[in-house]
Amino acid sequence: MFERFIDLSPNWGMETVFILLILVALEAVLSADNAIALASIAKGLSSPKLQRQALNFGLAIAYALRISLILVATWAVQYWQLELAGALYLLWLVFQYFTSDLDVDHHHGSRFSSLWQAIPLIAFTDLAFSLDSVTTAVAVSDRIALVIAGGTIGVIALRFLSGLFVRWIEEFVHLEDAGYITVGFVGVRLLLRSLHSPFVPPQWMLVGAIVLLFAWGFSERRGPSEPTEDTQLKQHQEIH
Repeated sequence: MFERFIDLSPNWGMETVFILLILVALEAVLSADNAIALASIAKGLSSPKLQRQALNFGLAIAYALRISLILVATWAVQYWQLELAGALYLLWLVFQYFTSDLDVDHHHGSRFSSLWQAIPLIAFTDLAFSLDSVTTAVAVSDRIALVIAGGTIGVIALRFLSGLFVRWIEEFVHLEDAGYITVGFVGVRLLLRSLHSPFVPPQWMLVGAIVLLFAWGFSERRGPSEPTEDTQLKQHQEIH
């Protein structure tokens, strides 16, 4: 394992570029459910500005945690308790989401009174998802610099994807529900892997389920909002 920490200067040939593209693609596929979970957490803040700040700070901390996880991945995968903790955390998020009341902004889950309440949840949620994506990336390549490069690009993409999902959640009726169902799938997969790995379904089944659920999530747009009293008054004045 020590050699992996030293070898941080890959030879950037065609094989290296190809492996990097695979790692980035894996991050993109495995980050769809992660992005919507982070977006839903950010929606617990009252203003778009606070939501953007929470995603920026939360993912900055998450990036440091993810790189730390990559550096100790060979050691960490020996401890099933880490995956069990990540699985229970993700399943707790899903339970909290589906047992909370829907508010006037079509939002399930917790509301935050300050930015610093949301940031730790965003950071640790990404870390829980990273338990799956990092071990997959390490299985693809044992070159630590490549895995870090793929993870770095993945976190940057995740920030932009989460920002899109913040807006899409308001636009599509089923999207947030679909995202949290996939979060539950990831939690169950981690739970099975930590307790009895032969029961873990193949990765392609998880990817297929994510594709189907997100197709359902984007299947219905919300209707136009009812006009407020102020809007109605302005319309009345324009008519007259």
